[in-house]
Parts: sequence; structure tokens; C-alpha cells
Amino acid sequence: MLSDKLTYVVRANIKDEKLRDYLKYTESLSGRFIKSSGLTGKITVNNKVAKLNHRINSEDIIEIDMKRDEHQNIEPEKMDLDVVYDDIDLIVVNKSPGIVVHPTRGYPNGTLANGVLYYFKERGEKCIVRLVSRLDMDTSGLIIIAKNQYSHMALARDMQSKDIQSKDNDKKDAQGKTFEKSYMAVVHGNMQNKSGTIDLPIGKPDEESINRKVCEEGQRSITHYEVVESFKNGDLVKVTLETGRTHQIRVHFSHIGHPLYGDSLYGTVESDYIDRQALHAYKLIIPHPRTGEQLIIQSKLPDDINNLVRKLKAESDI
Repeated sequence: MLSDKLTYVVRANIKDEKLRDYLKYTESLSGRFIKSSGLTGKITVNNKVAKLNHRINSEDIIEIDMKRDEHQNIEPEKMDLDVVYDDIDLIVVNKSPGIVVHPTRGYPNGTLANGVLYYFKERGEKCIVRLVSRLDMDTSGLIIIAKNQYSHMALARDMQSKDIQSKDNDKKDAQGKTFEKSYMAVVHGNMQNKSGTIDLPIGKPDEESINRKVCEEGQRSITHYEVVESFKNGDLVKVTLETGRTHQIRVHFSHIGHPLYGDSLYGTVESDYIDRQALHAYKLIIPHPRTGEQLIIQSKLPDDINNLVRKLKAESDI
């Protein structure tokens, strides 16, 4: 059973190594996490509080207490959350469309973070909201939230490592841990190929713009797709991201002439079909931050996208 403590038995062939270096280079903990744990006396070696320059050896037992007295300037609000996974280290929430993920100046309350903080409070969990992934306001689907500093660090590290490795077209990080985010999208027209990869750089036209575009000076962006079902006027497409750029799916499909239904930014408003972009983050494959176990988490398509699919099917039958 997982606890509030991380425990490491120092590996073989380690002799007179600094605690800080061992945790950073052997156990892959972030410098920030190590420093904050050390400064607050949360690290022990063989049951004694240890400083970060303490010298360790093979078979020493290192424990890190993850409990923190943390506060967040977010007001807890009761909300009907669809929590699809929950343990001591993280939760995964299936976000409804039309909900902002985190408070902003324009949306100070009513956000997913407000609801998650209330969820924690109701269960007596002294956690703050640490978002590992985000979605646009009008994109629905699965969002990962870490419950402690360690799990946030580990999940962000594994997600970033995958993004970096994509330069070599490798879907796994150096430790062999899969981190995969998949979406369902409904696009205009029929894809020429039933499966493929869009490998085009994405950047901002200028600093003030909220939209993105394909441009040579942009960051490398890789989107894999597979047509799940074809209709007369569109395709239902499964999309898996190898990189995670802002608006990546919407930009890529618009650029190749297949904008998402209802995408007011990169396509057109289509209230007769759907009131937002037809995009749902339906599947996650992630390594558990503590155990390394591969978690596979899925959610169903929301009603508005199912309704859109039904309309396209009906048009195909005419």
C-alpha cells in the first residue's frame, strides 16, 4: 500500500556519495523537490534527519516525507466532478466542455481547479491542485492532477521526456516509460489516408496572438491519426500526440484542409452541428509516478460529440 513516504534502499556499488547527487542522478528526482525536502527536514537516512551533503553508502535507507502544509489562493467550490481515477498520488478527471481548467483574471471561479480543491477538502486530503495536463475551455476529456510535489515532478518529467525524445521519433523516454495522450476528433471532409502522421512545426504569428500556425520557425510538432469512421461530410479520427503544443490538433488538421467541426478559431462556428470544437481527450497511458505501473485510463465520448456523429451518419444516408 502506498504511503506518504518515499523509501529508497541505496543501490549496490554506491560509496561515500552525496545524498543530493544520489537523489538527483540515480533516483531522477528534481533539484527543486530535493532542495525543498532537505531544507524542511523531510529527508532521513537510516531514521536520522540528514542534510543534502550527507554521504551515503550501499544499503542505506533513505526516506522522504511528502506531507506538506500547503495552501492555494483558490476558493473551493462544490462541483459535479467526473473522477475516473483516484489514489494517494494523483487523480484523473473527465472535464466537461465549457469549463476553464484554472482560475484566470477573466474566470476567477467556477473552474475545474475550484471543484477539485473542494473534492480534496471533502475527503480530508490536504492537497493543492497541481495540474500535470491542461485542456482548452471547450475541449472535453481527461486531465491529470498530482496530489503532491513528488508525483507532479515525476509525471511532468516523464511527459517532458517523451516530448524531448520525439525528436528522434521515439515514443518512450530514457527509462522506457510510456506516456501517451489520445483524443477523438470530428473533422471536415475525408482524410486521403486512413492513418498517418502530421509532422509540421507550430508557432505563434506574434506575441499578442492567441492562435497558432504552422511555420518554419515553430517548434517541431508531431500528430499521429487514424480514421475510426468515415461519413459523407467528415471523419471521426483518433489522434495521438507525440508532442504537446498549444492547439496542436486543431492547427494541424486545419492546416491540411480538415478543420475540426465547430472550431471557431481555426475553422467556423457551426451551432447546427456542435457548439464547440469537436475534440475530446479520451485516453491516457501513463506510468504511475511511484510504482512505474502502466495506467490505462479511458472515458466515453460526450453527448454533444455523439450527437454530431449521429447527424453526420444521417446525412450520409440521404
